[in-house]
Amino acid sequence: MSFNSKLWATVLAATFAVPAFAEGLMIKDAYARSAFDGAKTGAAFMQIMNHANEEDRLIAVRSDVAQKVQLHTHEDMGEGVMKMMHVPEGFAIPAGGTRALSRGGDHVMLMGLTRKLIDGGAIEMTLVFDKAGEIVVQIPVDRERQDHGVVTHGDMDHSEGSADK
Repeated sequence: MSFNSKLWATVLAATFAVPAFAEGLMIKDAYARSAFDGAKTGAAFMQIMNHANEEDRLIAVRSDVAQKVQLHTHEDMGEGVMKMMHVPEGFAIPAGGTRALSRGGDHVMLMGLTRKLIDGGAIEMTLVFDKAGEIVVQIPVDRERQDHGVVTHGDMDHSEGSADK
């Protein structure tokens, strides 16, 4: 990548890294990634802070970057194998607390990517909360970031059947 390309990617990432706010919720430290060029899946991670006096719940996420967008978590199957599964009830965001969506834990799963997740670019997502409603966020793509755990996509079951459990 040329110096100008790296500089532009850094400026874009900094621009999109600004926290998003709505109804007592703040979305920060968000990023998305895919494992490699041409991957059919990707994921998004973030910190969701709830400054309200009552619990809220992330119940859905929408984006045109994938054919299917789901809230996922991991289940330890033993012998070092982690299995991802869809969480249809969503994720509780405690009053006055933070819910981390991070690698190796709860996250937003992007299945059937409709375009490449290009490092330094961004994707738009609509986060749907039970009480706060919808928050539209611009999430930077950072395929090199390694700060949210050590579980790799190669150790996880991305099959359609595992997403429906």
